[in-house]
Amino acid sequence: MADPAHVQRPLRVLVSEGNSTSVREAITILGLSGHHVEVCDPAPFCLARFSRFVRKFHRCPGLQDDPAGFLAFVERLLATGNYDVLLPTHEQGFLFARVQQRLLDRVGLALPGFESYRAVHSKAGFSRLLDQLELPQPATRIVHSESELRGAKRFPSIIKTSVGTASRGIWLVRDARDFEFALQDLNAGGAFADEVLVQEFVTGAIEKAQAVFCRGELLGFHAYRQIAAGAGGGEAIKQSVVRPRLRSHVARIGQALGWHGALSVDCIMREDGAAPLLIDCNPRLVEPMSAYLAGLDLVGLLLRISAGEVPAKAGESRADVRTHLAMQALLGCAAGGGTRRDLVRECWNLAAGGGPYAGSAEELTPLRLDWISAVPLAMIAMVLLAAPGRGVALARGGWGAHLLDIASIRKIESEAFG
Repeated sequence: MADPAHVQRPLRVLVSEGNSTSVREAITILGLSGHHVEVCDPAPFCLARFSRFVRKFHRCPGLQDDPAGFLAFVERLLATGNYDVLLPTHEQGFLFARVQQRLLDRVGLALPGFESYRAVHSKAGFSRLLDQLELPQPATRIVHSESELRGAKRFPSIIKTSVGTASRGIWLVRDARDFEFALQDLNAGGAFADEVLVQEFVTGAIEKAQAVFCRGELLGFHAYRQIAAGAGGGEAIKQSVVRPRLRSHVARIGQALGWHGALSVDCIMREDGAAPLLIDCNPRLVEPMSAYLAGLDLVGLLLRISAGEVPAKAGESRADVRTHLAMQALLGCAAGGGTRRDLVRECWNLAAGGGPYAGSAEELTPLRLDWISAVPLAMIAMVLLAAPGRGVALARGGWGAHLLDIASIRKIESEAFG
């Protein structure tokens, strides 16, 4: 476990959402470091409500349905003068980057310029950036209509909407049947109002990297490999790795964009040992507990930059530290067609630290550190044991009002906004 990043005093932190796995892990790290944490979210019983580290919860308008209302709500909180740092842990960063100058007059905040943020928030924009920097990615074509997509189809391939997070808007297309299903979803979701990517399917291990930058300079970096997938393709089990070549790629991206704050990148490590292929980017920290348990406090580093410090570069995180997310593991088991018996076996292995969880530490619901986190985990386990078929619906329950869609992005981008 990392030593908390040094700050002169505990900070008062307003966290901009409370329903993602990333924010739940960040809250644990903030709480262990002694900071005062408050959370705003549209969901009254979001994941962050079940933490002893959250001092106060504020129910707010949804970012997706009412970005202007959400911003006004946050600004009213900031006007009280009760906060040192505003910490965007998910897509709220897109909105805050758009109006960050007026926010910086009231609170500490670490974000790049809006154009840089927008460049990597969009999957199409990130692909163009990789081409510009001559960094490796799977063969990619960007299309704007159903007819273009039909002309670009190939099997197998990956189809992605340009906007989407938490594994939304991604289809593995193996044959014509898969293609028609994907096309139906794309049309239903209005995806061709924006850009759609068709990407070569490449076999290999999925790895992810997280970084914190200060004005384009890389200060902290951590990478891990997916050992087992959970619901929606997210990680159920991870293992930290050392990846100098991937670190170099991420540093180039951050330098080119003058990045300020947190940045995460997904890649495929090919079986032949060739350079990693970059496949996605998130302008935030994604599930930062892996780094923390491997000895690197990226959340603390981000907090220091947000508060106006210019910290020294952090040391390397340790390799081969295995971690897991029990909730993701159970949801993944159920969503993958697991039976009640399979779920009982999974629960037993998680509780006893056996099977694939031997030597692994819990990231998301660390019961020994934060006993209230047992509540949502127990509820998920009971619902799935009663009805394993509800796994997919439960996994999708966290997607919604705190995330962006094409319409809300267009509102925020408009000249009239703010």
